[in-house]
Amino acid sequence: MKKPVSALSLLLALCLSACTVFPVPQKSSEPESSVQPSQTVVSEPSQTQDEATFPESWQDNGIFSAYYQKAYEEMRTMSLDEKIGQMFYARCPDYDAVGFAQRYHLGGYVLFGRDFSDKSKQEVKDNINSYINSQDIPMTISVDEEGGTVVRISSKSALYDSEFQSPRDIYDEGGMDAVRENALAMAKMIKDFNIDVNFAPVCDISLDENDFMYYRSIGHDVDTVCEFVSEFTRIAQENGVSATLKHFPGYGNNVDTHTGIAIDERDYSTFVNEDFKPFKAGIEKDAHLVMVSHNIVNCMDSTKPASLSKNVHDILRNELGFTGIAVTDDLEMDAITEYTNGTSPAVAAILAGNDMLTIGDTMIADAVSSIKNAVSDGTLDEDMIDHAVTRILAWKYLKN
Repeated sequence: MKKPVSALSLLLALCLSACTVFPVPQKSSEPESSVQPSQTVVSEPSQTQDEATFPESWQDNGIFSAYYQKAYEEMRTMSLDEKIGQMFYARCPDYDAVGFAQRYHLGGYVLFGRDFSDKSKQEVKDNINSYINSQDIPMTISVDEEGGTVVRISSKSALYDSEFQSPRDIYDEGGMDAVRENALAMAKMIKDFNIDVNFAPVCDISLDENDFMYYRSIGHDVDTVCEFVSEFTRIAQENGVSATLKHFPGYGNNVDTHTGIAIDERDYSTFVNEDFKPFKAGIEKDAHLVMVSHNIVNCMDSTKPASLSKNVHDILRNELGFTGIAVTDDLEMDAITEYTNGTSPAVAAILAGNDMLTIGDTMIADAVSSIKNAVSDGTLDEDMIDHAVTRILAWKYLKN
């Protein structure tokens, strides 16, 4: 007679028969993993073709490069209209400025004297804040506050105690220490209004009082101009105001482009040995913007104003190493309207390599239409717009 099988024995037998026997793993020659048994190892997701990866061909290791990927991802969510709008530094209209900014998705407003006239400090601040916050991507607000003959804010006694003197007069009276003190006061005044860009310093070299740019430049020798530009740029940006180096490639003794076409006949060596150097000094201080003039500089491009010339922009990027925002001088100036016979210069400005276009509010509608038509017919590759907008957004991320 067989012994009865206990319940415990039966259960043990069933468990053993159900088990699968695995071979004993061989010891690897590789170092043991530092991951403990209690840890869960999660592999990185493989990148899909549709992921928004910043194009390697756009990489320049520039001053905004830490934000390129984030900016690129944001750019890819935007419509063509929204991207085009980011490329405009528009003159602020004197009617429904908030609605106008929203309608065209504007990247920024440039403020002129009329935007400050007959207003209190609080009125100006309230207006500016309403512009900045008018859309999802905050606007950047710029002003020309050079000192001397170009003072949009400090010339209004209700807004500031005294009018800023020209850099030339300040330097002549107190040297570079006075220039630094003035630059700091100017930056603090501008930032107090929540304006984040100054269309200054003037980098042009002018020693002849008959030159159009004489009273706007610091003058003196090249080294003095370089030191002025370097210090002005550093102080402005340390205080939250982006500096704009102008007017590339150097104004020299050219006539006023506000009133007509100016042709520069100087040799290229003059620019290399003189005019480029102050711009280079500002670029080495990580100046955020460079404004390109409307002069036709024969040694660089005898057929187009500098602001519409790809060759001039290639020199700025490749020879001077500028990686920031290239912005045109005002496209409503006579030097451009005469050159283009009244047609919109917007497409030509983008093809040249500008990131932002300074433009009158009455020109916006035609500019947007011409850009969209150029994209549609293949004259303008949308990739150029994408690249510019990515740089603009990266700059805005840097500026928080």
